[in-house]
Amino acid sequence: MTGVTVLLALLAALSNAAASVLQRRAAVQEAEECGRARAALRRLARLLRRPNWLAGSGLLALSSLLQAAALATGSLSLVQPLLAAELLFTLIVGSVAFRRTPDRRTWLAFAALAVGLALFLLSASPSAGRPTATPQAWLAGGTAAIGAVVLLVAVARPARPAAARAALLGLASAVSFATTAALLKEAVGRLGQGPEAMFGHWSLYATGAVGAVAFLLLQSALGAGSLTASQPALTLGDAITSVILGWVLFDEVIQLGARVVPEVIGITLIGTGSLGLAHASAEGGEWDAHVRDRPPRDPHRVHR
Repeated sequence: MTGVTVLLALLAALSNAAASVLQRRAAVQEAEECGRARAALRRLARLLRRPNWLAGSGLLALSSLLQAAALATGSLSLVQPLLAAELLFTLIVGSVAFRRTPDRRTWLAFAALAVGLALFLLSASPSAGRPTATPQAWLAGGTAAIGAVVLLVAVARPARPAAARAALLGLASAVSFATTAALLKEAVGRLGQGPEAMFGHWSLYATGAVGAVAFLLLQSALGAGSLTASQPALTLGDAITSVILGWVLFDEVIQLGARVVPEVIGITLIGTGSLGLAHASAEGGEWDAHVRDRPPRDPHRVHR
């Protein structure tokens, strides 16, 4: 079942990447208003009329279904980190959608992040663990996750520049998405006891509530700054938080001993990639900041 799990997780990553690009494309076409709830609601109402934003929302829903199927066949610590492939998918799809190719430094930074995380996961080989968690484990893990999200959002609000705010909101969204995945795994883990066991348990409905929070935080991150700021924090934060939640909730463990060496190399590559993105040039680092739509052709114009 590992091959099926990997395939489903990669398809979910591709769908997530396309969703992020489409919704970022819609976000840069809408000016960010100063204000609080009312301004945010007005902006959301305008986004709802944009086909790119709606298509991105549909792809997010498809990604959730693929993710649920992957979690039903594999562990949280395997499925969620595999979504790091979203980084490269985002770069490829985004370069086409924005008609602007990132510079070599940005490509190398993204590659370092993805390769580093892949090396870490292959070396760590997370165990399957148990399908469901105890109430005590959920109390500890859930409290820590909520506290982390509240703290990140509080720090992000006054943060400058925009890239820092986007990264912090992306990380808050990542913790929320990882918690959503853990809740979803809890729900599908009870499906073996029958549909009534899954639909009668609180985790299924908590999945929807926490997922809505993650979705709103994602919109804030996409509107706050470039994908090169929010996407690494979102994807890598999701993966790392999922490994932690997998250990706390489902007794999933990683391998240590001699494997610590490649794991450290993987973590070093992740850090190198993060620094590369932070110091990317303005032209390469903001490759998704503007949508360069081609003007309509004038049928009366005479070409000489």
